[in-house]
Formats: sequence, C-alpha cells, structure tokens
Amino acid sequence: MVIPFFGKKAPSGPASSGQDDRVDGSLPPPTELSALNFAGADANHLLAQAARLVEVQESETGVGAACEEAAVLYANGDVAEAERTLDAVLDDPAAEAGDGTWLMLLDLFRLTGQRQRFESRVVDYATRFERSPPPWVDLSPQGERRASLPPMINLSGKLSAQAAPQFQQIAIIGRKSGAIRIDFARLRSADAGGCALLRQALNQLAADRVKVSLLNCEPLAAVLAAQIAPGAAENRDVWLLLLEVLQFGGDQERFENLAIDYAVTFEESPPSWEGRIAQPAAEPAPPPAAAPEQGDVFRFEGDLVGASSELLRRLAAFGAERSEITLDCAQLRRVDFVAAGMLFNILSTLRAQGRLIRMCNVNAMVGALLRVMSVDQVAHITLRD
Repeated sequence: MVIPFFGKKAPSGPASSGQDDRVDGSLPPPTELSALNFAGADANHLLAQAARLVEVQESETGVGAACEEAAVLYANGDVAEAERTLDAVLDDPAAEAGDGTWLMLLDLFRLTGQRQRFESRVVDYATRFERSPPPWVDLSPQGERRASLPPMINLSGKLSAQAAPQFQQIAIIGRKSGAIRIDFARLRSADAGGCALLRQALNQLAADRVKVSLLNCEPLAAVLAAQIAPGAAENRDVWLLLLEVLQFGGDQERFENLAIDYAVTFEESPPSWEGRIAQPAAEPAPPPAAAPEQGDVFRFEGDLVGASSELLRRLAAFGAERSEITLDCAQLRRVDFVAAGMLFNILSTLRAQGRLIRMCNVNAMVGALLRVMSVDQVAHITLRD
C-alpha cells in the first residue's frame, strides 16, 4: 500500500497510483531538513541542527503532529516515548486517528518484539477498519534469528466447534508460509466438535502440502484418551484425532494398540501408521550477512544510522549504474536523521538524473520519518504487510 499518512498532499496525476509523473527529472522544492548537507559532518551537530528545524503541521485533531513526533522519537532511538505518543493518540476519542497511526503503533510493536501488546491492539484495528489486520511478524533483532522457523500457533483453553474462525486462520497462515507449528501445551479440554475441526484442518494442511509440526502432544493425548472407551462406538472424531496425535508424537506402540481397539469398536479399518513425526528444528545459526547489492535490488538491513556512510556510498554507486532502482527495506528497522538526510541527498541526485526509485517493504515507523524528510518526494514508497 502507498503511504497515506497524516493527510499530507498526495502527488497529483499518475503518481498517486504508483507511477512517477516527473519524467523530466524535476524535483519538488526540498524542505529545510532535506536540504541539509549530511555528508562528512559531525553526526551530533547535525542531529541538533535537524531537531531545531523539525516542524510538524497540526491537523484539526493534532493527529498529524503526534504521529510525526512519534516518528522523530523512534528515529532518535526513544522507543518508549514514541510508543506513549502513539498510544495517547489512539486512546483519545477526539483524535479520530486514521489507518496510518494504527499501522505505526502495530509496526512499533513488531519492531520491538512485543507480541502481547500487538495482539491486544490488533483486534481493535480489525474492528475499527473492518479489514484484516497485518499479521504478527517479529521484526526485532531477536526475531530475525528465529525467522527461519515456521510460525507458531498456540492452542489454549477448550478445543471446541466455536474455534472454527481460528482454524481458518491456521490454514491461511500455513498456506502462506508453507510450514506451521501447532503447540498443545496450554490446551485443557476438547469436545467432539473441536476434534473434528482440528482433524479437518490437519487434512487440509496435508492436502495443501504444508509441513506441520505438532508440539507437546502428550497433554492433548491424555485429554482425548479420557473420552473414549473400547467397545463404545461414540466420539469417532476423538478416536481419530488421538490416533493422529500419537503419530505426530511418535508413539507407535500405543498407536497400534489403539488402532486395534478402534477396528473392534467401529468395525472398520483404522488409519495406518505413517510415522508423521515433525518436531521443530533447533534454532538455526544466523546466516552470513549478504551483500546489499543483489541483482537489480539493493537491500537495507538493521538500523541505518549516521555511521552507515559506507552502505550509502555503495547505494550511490549501485544507483548510478541503473535506470530503475529498487530498495528492499523488509529487514530495515530504523533510520536516524543523519542517515535519512544522506539518503535524501543521494536519491534526489539520482532522481534528478531521470532514474526511477522504489522503496518497498518499508515499516510504518520508518515510512513516517521518510515523509518528514521528504524522501517520499523522490522515491515511490510502499509499506510492508
């Protein structure tokens, strides 16, 4: 999606649909911030100078000013104050905060690994805007080290037929990632309707060729075993789910004994043992750092701060050799004032030379700062999901 923050005037004509209309290479007038020369200067001096020039424009509700303030705070590394600023806007009934404000706070939680805080807000977001919220992705440094593990779903409380919407989401997540882990550690009870739902979900995931890992199977197996009795032809879904769980748990001896009881009780052939053991892999070692230049894409990672001049120098060289420049920011967490100013200087030079520039997968906190620094006027910016 194109950044819609704070009610600033959108580009006219084709630019609003993602096409750049300044084909002659002309640029909009730079702001005082973007006109600063960030090359080869003292970072602390420039930060102080930039801070004096920051001027946010109040909307009628003050939302724009608060959001830009939060973006500046985050750029400065003051995460706690940025969070308080956004919380205050969203909790103020008179503020009428829009989609951009919510995405900033949700991304701030993802960037700092605050899953519980994220989940407490994401339901309000979905209710308010009547659309699917962004998915949870741990964008913190710790989360990056776990990124290669499949997403984890924790089932808790009672497994019942009322959990149908949750299982629909499990199917969506599984298809999107190609693998999924389901943890039963906090599951306390289950009924026949819930067992049927879980079986259907597992069958659908298998049909979609999604790799499934069931974790902490023993507590669920104990819950299910308490609900069946050999010779009592009832709770068929409970029987079948228990057989499935025993396979994922690797308990072949117990599976075969239960399969015999199932055949006698229901007078039909039981499922065969397939040994579907899918335990989670150990946390992988972090991969070696890749070069930022890969093909026609330049990638940013981590925090882009004033000391990152070598990376930005490589960006300038990369852009000079191409007519279209794609900057992948999926792994970019934060940009400070000095780096944002240097980035504007480089991109505005490339844009004036007629090059088309796209910044994709930008998180909402960085996206807001790029608007403050006018980077959005020399590059087409899209937010990450």
